[in-house]
Amino acid sequence: MATARLRLDALLVARGLADDAHTATALVLAGGVVVDDHRADKPGLLVRADAAVRLKSAPGRFVSRGGDKLAGTLDALAIDVAGLRCVDVGASTGGFTDCLLQRGAAAVVAVDVGRGLLHERLRQDARVIVRDRTHARDLRPEHLPFAADLLVADLSFIGLRPLLPALLRAVRPGGALLLMVKPQFEADRGEVPPGGVITDPDLGAAVVARVAAAARGAGAAVLGSAPAGVAGPKGNREVFLWLRRTEEIAS
Repeated sequence: MATARLRLDALLVARGLADDAHTATALVLAGGVVVDDHRADKPGLLVRADAAVRLKSAPGRFVSRGGDKLAGTLDALAIDVAGLRCVDVGASTGGFTDCLLQRGAAAVVAVDVGRGLLHERLRQDARVIVRDRTHARDLRPEHLPFAADLLVADLSFIGLRPLLPALLRAVRPGGALLLMVKPQFEADRGEVPPGGVITDPDLGAAVVARVAAAARGAGAAVLGSAPAGVAGPKGNREVFLWLRRTEEIAS
């Protein structure tokens, strides 16, 4: 008799390794799930109900490779975060948060729509304030203990443009934002090829330009951009957009 198979995200929830399907998806996409000694990268992967499934600690300097992406960008743009009070939107396991702390940030508010995703080491760090179950579009200044000197964001399955007013309101006037632009989530539906990987450099540049234009319209100055040093999980080339909040922002 064949062994029953379940979606990996459902199995993670069933075994108590994730609180809900969203959390399970984020863990898989962050590379934090191992099935029968092989890293899994698809939340919908069908696995045996009795498969050996575990969560793994990420190797390297940071708790996830997001930290490497942010570190490379901070270096490329010569941004010093020492002493800054920061907000990390879409924190997930905390790669960006970890990078900011290692670079000397005074405090980081880790915001995520899921719950329990942030690495335990970061949860135990007195400089980290956790804001779980908070969607970026619902972020309000009153949800935060301070207006950010620097806001960083790594969001999936949603475009940045409709979120810009909320993100800008979380930053003090004159404060900065580093937003990861993911072309597969910013392009129009008809522009994304089957498989979801955008390889056309002209389309990639156009997508970044659209987000930059929307940022200017929302009340931000565009200071620059830099490619993420590590390709996205499917090979999409991500770009960080560096913004500064002006005095007046769109409501």
